[in-house]
Amino acid sequence: MATTTCQVVGFLLSLLGLAGCIAATGMDMWSTQDLYDNPVTAVFQYEGLWRSCVRQSSGLTECRPYFTVLGLPARLQAVRALMIVGIVLGVISLLVSIFALKCIRIGSMEDSVKANMTLTSGVMFIVSGLCAITGVSVFANMLVTNFWMSNASMYTSVGGMVQTVQTRYTFGAALFVGWVAGGLTLIGGVVMCIACRGMTPEETNYKAVSYHASGHSVAYKPGGFKASTGFGSNTKSKKIYDGGAHTEEEVQSQPSKYNYV
Repeated sequence: MATTTCQVVGFLLSLLGLAGCIAATGMDMWSTQDLYDNPVTAVFQYEGLWRSCVRQSSGLTECRPYFTVLGLPARLQAVRALMIVGIVLGVISLLVSIFALKCIRIGSMEDSVKANMTLTSGVMFIVSGLCAITGVSVFANMLVTNFWMSNASMYTSVGGMVQTVQTRYTFGAALFVGWVAGGLTLIGGVVMCIACRGMTPEETNYKAVSYHASGHSVAYKPGGFKASTGFGSNTKSKKIYDGGAHTEEEVQSQPSKYNYV
């Protein structure tokens, strides 16, 4: 029961984390306009992995997709690739883990096969979570770098006046969703790997027993089996007389009633 519970908990955590990764990838608020110096503005800008949006004070929001691929920064393309790879691995491992659940019986599938499938799905969930966390962290590092670079050149002195030359961006809600989702996927994969150990059948050690066909040339002793091959000067064959086992010398020394016929 504990193994089944552990496996189900890992499956649910991974499922929730995968859903969060998909939601974070499709969200538009990966980076939002920093309003620290200008809290009141008529236009609010935010960007995602696939498009940039502008929201006006009237409530109208306009989004424009990125129509280019080569013109995008290399880090943004790397983040896209990491998130897509993480989602694909998560979906595949989710399908594998469904068939590996111990509470579901499919034909005559053995527990050892389910244990291997659970381990495989757990490892894939771990890789999926790492991809999501890495992708979000790379995007966050890009935001931090651009923030301080824009902060250094934000104000310029023109005729004794200060004017803003560049819009700064800070962390969006999608980053926090991606971090949490990647962590849940990673933890779920670890839990499933732990559940795999309890699903593996225990190996039973059987003592080896040697079997020899019984016959007139086999001598039974308390210490074990010893077969007489009939060769050698010390080997004495046995014959059965009157329901007992005696050697030829014992038979010759003891007269029998059949000797006087």
